[in-house]
Amino acid sequence: MDGGGGGGSTSGEDGKQEKHLVLAHKLFLLSHPDVDDLSKVALRADVLAAVKSDDMAALFESLAATGVLEPDAPLLAEMRARIDEEIRKLDEKIADAEENLGESEVREAHLAKSLYFVRVGEKEKALEQLKVTEGKTVAIGQKMDLVFYTLQIGLFYMDFDLISKSIDKAKKLFEEGGDWERKNRLKVYEGLYCMATRNFKKATSLFLDSISTFTTYELFPYDTFIFYTVLTSIISLDRVSLKQKVVDAPEILAVIGKVPHLSEFLNSLYNCQYKSFFVAFSGLTEQIKLDRYLQPHFRYYMREVRTVVYSQFLESYKSVTMEAMASAFGVTVDFIDQELSRFIAAGKLHCKIDKVAGVLETNRPDERNAFYQSTIKQGDFLLNRIQKLSRVIDL
Repeated sequence: MDGGGGGGSTSGEDGKQEKHLVLAHKLFLLSHPDVDDLSKVALRADVLAAVKSDDMAALFESLAATGVLEPDAPLLAEMRARIDEEIRKLDEKIADAEENLGESEVREAHLAKSLYFVRVGEKEKALEQLKVTEGKTVAIGQKMDLVFYTLQIGLFYMDFDLISKSIDKAKKLFEEGGDWERKNRLKVYEGLYCMATRNFKKATSLFLDSISTFTTYELFPYDTFIFYTVLTSIISLDRVSLKQKVVDAPEILAVIGKVPHLSEFLNSLYNCQYKSFFVAFSGLTEQIKLDRYLQPHFRYYMREVRTVVYSQFLESYKSVTMEAMASAFGVTVDFIDQELSRFIAAGKLHCKIDKVAGVLETNRPDERNAFYQSTIKQGDFLLNRIQKLSRVIDL
């Protein structure tokens, strides 16, 4: 399982994750309290190697300042000198293209400078240079590629404002044209943004739309994409849709076994094997915690999944003993009592606990009756408004 974050090549045609996204995930793991010290030693070495190979002077300086990496003034000076030299060369190429070559060569020279700023981790300079390059770009497809570079920068820094604006910009570009391959790739970027901002329902829809057309390997491998799709679907889809779109989906079936516990998690929920579900769920929690996009929503996701599974169990009963439910889930009666009490108090479950009899009684709202009551209320409100209006007209 890999997480991610942003810079470099726009598409993952070679099937590789963008290296800055790999770096962002490693930086996330370095700051994670659940990662052991021995693993962090290896991660620190990997981060330093990545920073050095791309001359990421600004990132090195900030990591040294926060104690993630050891300060190294000579190394920093070397990186800065190489950056200055490379920018001088790039500026010379731009000047030469503007004087002696055509518009497309000028655009390519500006793009090369943009991508160099992306590579060395100069966020503001990269965004500024990408805007300059956009001004030299005519083709919709090439403009879209510039938006993808911007989205990758946004994902590296978890800059949700930048990501949101870039997605809106891409959608406006698609109104002017654009090919299906780029449109499909944008769906995955938007789905990832929705998931990272806790809009799991929209993320599910976008991910499911992209299952058969996935080419966004620069963000994450396909098995990670399926991991996200299954996790978001379980708390967003009803049982029938889950069966049609996820449980029986051939694209998911082909990959789901590669992600530990994921197949058991999905199938045990659908097949109402609640003991197996809890075992698989506990196995998945570590992966969710160590994912940079899901980790901020870990507690929320845990609550939502438990709401889904408890609701599904109670759906079959008018009343059921606490002991039977505890046995079905492979937990103690006290655990179920505490769990359900919290969910009932929060309005997540429609049932009540008879503590004396040790029984759960469901009180699911009758939809037809609720609709009838709502119609009556709206009718009364409308009649009152008409009466007030008629009095005003009479005057």
